[in-house]
Amino acid sequence: MGGGHKIVNQEHMHFITPTVVGWLDIFSRKVYRDIIIDSLKYCQQNKGLVVHAYVIMRKHLHLVVSAKEGYILSDIIRDFKKFTAKAIIKHNNTHNIESRREWMMQIFKYHAKYNKRNTNYQLWTNYNHPTEVYSQRFIGQKINYIHQNPVKAGFVDRAEDWIYSSARNYLGMKGIIDIEIIEFH
Repeated sequence: MGGGHKIVNQEHMHFITPTVVGWLDIFSRKVYRDIIIDSLKYCQQNKGLVVHAYVIMRKHLHLVVSAKEGYILSDIIRDFKKFTAKAIIKHNNTHNIESRREWMMQIFKYHAKYNKRNTNYQLWTNYNHPTEVYSQRFIGQKINYIHQNPVKAGFVDRAEDWIYSSARNYLGMKGIIDIEIIEFH
């Protein structure tokens, strides 16, 4: 099972929660949500990522993911976080559309000074809180939790109305990311 800080069984499906440092609500902006979507699609097409369920919230993501045979899930997640961090920070620095730009950069810089792997800025926390998916009941709980997150946050009345989630996919509708649906009871 395991809910530590590392993915032990690379070939198993995991529920993970990448979180922005300081709980900064950057994904309230569409442009940053779109960077996440584009990167997930890239990882699916080029890095062996299999997305089973997802939601993008304002300060974090929830994902149920696995890796295709021959790929290492930890490496995919590391590369995803590294790329999205650089892309978001670059966009923030080169486009003057973010009213909170300077404040955001101060937060990213503050968190980087406590991480020897990041010299300038840190967007994601170091931990994804991976939990290995170990039963049909557990996967059902996690997928329902993921899909209900935007409803509980008050963003939408129905899970399928939040387009930055796999809820539509599970209802037979077209989502913005193609996913591998898991049958659960």
